[in-house]
Amino acid sequence: MSLLVEKTPSGREYKVKDTAQADFGRLEIELAEVEMPGLMSCRAEFGPSQPLKGARITGSLHMTIQTAVLIETLTALGAEVRWCSCNIFSTQDHAAAAIARDSAAVFAWKGETLQARMD
Repeated sequence: MSLLVEKTPSGREYKVKDTAQADFGRLEIELAEVEMPGLMSCRAEFGPSQPLKGARITGSLHMTIQTAVLIETLTALGAEVRWCSCNIFSTQDHAAAAIARDSAAVFAWKGETLQARMD
C-alpha cells in the first residue's frame, strides 16, 4: 500500500485502504443515523445557522460508522474536519472511504503500521 496522500476532486486530502468501499460505507452511515437521534437533532436544529463555521477540528478516535456520523455532524454544522484513527485494529475501511469521498479529510485504514502513522 502506497503511503502517499491522495486528494479528492475538490482537493480534500485522504489516505484510506480502498475508496471502492465508499458506497457500502454510505449505506451503513445512513442506517446508523437512524440509531443516533441526538446527533441528527443537532444537525436539524443547528445546521442552518452553521455555528461551527470557520472552526477547524482535528480528531483521533476509532474510525467506525458511528464516528462517521459524528464527523458528518461536525461538517454539517460548518466545521472543517481532519480525522485519523486512534486504533489500527478498529478502523472500518468502508466508513473511512465514505468520509474521505463525501465529507472530510481522513487518514485511517485497518492494519496501518506505526511507520505509516509517523510518515
